[in-house]
Formats: sequence, C-alpha cells, structure tokens
Amino acid sequence: MKFSKMHGLGNDFMVIDATKQAFTLSSGQIQELANRRLGVGFDQMLVLEKPKNADCDFHLRIFNADGGEVGQCGNGARCIAHFIRELKLSPKSKFKVSTITENLALELENGGKVRVALSVPRFAPKEIPFIADHEDLFYEIDVGGKKVKFSVVNVGNPHAVIRVDAIDSREVGEIGALLTKHERFPEEVNVGFMQVLDPQHIRLHVYERGAGETLACGSGACAAMVIGRRNGWLNERVSVNQPGGNLQIDWAGPGTAVMMTGPAQLVFVGELTV
Repeated sequence: MKFSKMHGLGNDFMVIDATKQAFTLSSGQIQELANRRLGVGFDQMLVLEKPKNADCDFHLRIFNADGGEVGQCGNGARCIAHFIRELKLSPKSKFKVSTITENLALELENGGKVRVALSVPRFAPKEIPFIADHEDLFYEIDVGGKKVKFSVVNVGNPHAVIRVDAIDSREVGEIGALLTKHERFPEEVNVGFMQVLDPQHIRLHVYERGAGETLACGSGACAAMVIGRRNGWLNERVSVNQPGGNLQIDWAGPGTAVMMTGPAQLVFVGELTV
C-alpha cells in the first residue's frame, strides 16, 4: 500500500490514495501505524476515495490516532488539497470533498497555501453534541476538582473553547484530557485553550479527541476564532498562532461559513505491506 506523510503546521498525517487501491485497514491496524516508534507516526490518517455523490470531486475519510473515524480536520483538508495536486488526481485548483458529516470546499492558492471553507458554525447543545438544558454563551463543569468555564461550537466536529490569560501547557494536558472525555460530551470533544492578544491575534493550544495535544488544529483555530468573535473579543479576520505556526481565519458572522487559510507540506512517500 502506497502512502504519503504530510503535515499542516506540525499536525501530521498518513495520507492514502484509495481511488486506485483498496483500503482495508482495521481500527487496530490504524492505531499500530500511528505509533511514533513502531509505526509511521501521525495524529490522523486521511483516506481519499472516489466521490460518493455527483456534487463532490472526492470523498475523504478521517481517522484519529486511536482508530476512530471523525468528520472534520481543518489541517487535514489543506493537506488533501495539496495531495490531490501532487498526485495529479485532478486538473482543478478548486475541489469539493465530502466527509461523513459534511462537504468541504478547498482552493489551492499561490505560495503553497490552501484555503478551506468549513461548515456554518452551530451552537445548539444537541448539535455539538453537548448535554445541557438550554443554549448559552458559556457553560461551567467541575473538571478534576476545578471549575472550568468554556463555550461550545460545532464546525464540522465538536469543540469546547476555554479563554485563558496565558497558555499553560500542563493545564492543556491535564484539563484537556479530562474534559475531552467528560460524560456531558457523548461523542467526546476537542478542547481549545485560547489567549486573546488583541482583536486580530490569538494564541491557541488544542487537546484533540483521539489524538491528544497537537502542534496545530485547523478546526480548533476556526472554533476559537468563532467563539472569540461571537463574544465580541475578535474582529472578522484573525491570525491564530499555535505551536506549529499561524493560520488565518475569516468569519463574517452567524449563518456564514468559516474560512481557513494556511500551508500544507509533503514530508515523504512510502510503501508498506499490510
């Protein structure tokens, strides 16, 4: 089986072209390949397939390092656009790609950057999903004996965003690990820790469900920007700084899609026997 190793700001992927070869990996095999000492090593596996409907150019399957399939990955979407170009799978510079939850619009830009249109943000608890009596701007949960205040949003996958005065890596690991699996999130949740520097710049660290703390999370950057803008802290265009680098996020407001622009890079290609 041929594959490519790619990354978007350090959020790394094993990418497989399943338009020309069979994909038969089990959840356990994906976990083994995700191991950074004994396998290829990655945060997510991306599997590109032939389109499942006439409106899209391709179908994308996304698997976290724990083998679970999810419906959204912002950095992965940028890498898939770059992957399509590298393998000459389409002559287009704009693609529509479906996942198990939504359709993504991808556009190749000059300088190796990719622009991705994510879904319209949703805030209703049942659409996250999150167990709550009613929709609110903020919620509070006791996590590890500490009261944690956060907001929730679904941008194709579920996110909880916590505003902090300063990023504390230890807190990201401890609080993130507990909140991501909290019983009030039936499908688990990605947890973002956001520090607002000014209305156009934020810092962000994300603890991803099924992957742990990563160098960058594209959908997490979108979620943080949306929450910040919804609460009046941020402008319509924001630079999001993560350990792996910067992303530009644009959101005009409620009812509109979130736009993400950033780089994607090919690291190496290889083959393995399953």
